[in-house]
Amino acid sequence: MWWFLLLLIPVVNIVFAVILTHRLSVAFGKDTAFTVGLIFLSFIFIPILGYGDAKYQPELLEDK
Repeated sequence: MWWFLLLLIPVVNIVFAVILTHRLSVAFGKDTAFTVGLIFLSFIFIPILGYGDAKYQPELLEDK
């Protein structure tokens, strides 16, 4: 819930949006380059996550 509240604060929301995007790519087993793709070309990379062979792996987020 507090992540949502931080997304409402100007400038801070940019930082937390990048963090959330990186956590999303890590949860699907992707690397930092995929995070950059999600940030700048999301209309291409989100369908790759949705329709590709990447599987959600919540255990990858446990050590973060």
